[in-house]
Amino acid sequence: MSFVGPRPDVPGYMDKLEGEARVLLSLKPGITGPATLFFRNEEELLSKASDPKKYNDLIIFPKKVKINLEYINKAGLFYDMKIIIKTIL
Repeated sequence: MSFVGPRPDVPGYMDKLEGEARVLLSLKPGITGPATLFFRNEEELLSKASDPKKYNDLIIFPKKVKINLEYINKAGLFYDMKIIIKTIL
């Protein structure tokens, strides 16, 4: 596990990634990451959804994948430090 990287997701999501998104499986999971920050209120979003699983499947998880794929292209010491500082604040 690293400080910054994709957070491990519940079983049944990351293991079903297809195509280029499977590259996310090669990353060490992180304590924090850009998708974690973006969805810091995930529980609140899910609690307001009429069908939380469907909302997660169609909205949240695909957005997390997109954010984490973007992270791969930006990853580096300074970007990781920025994420750590945002997490602390």
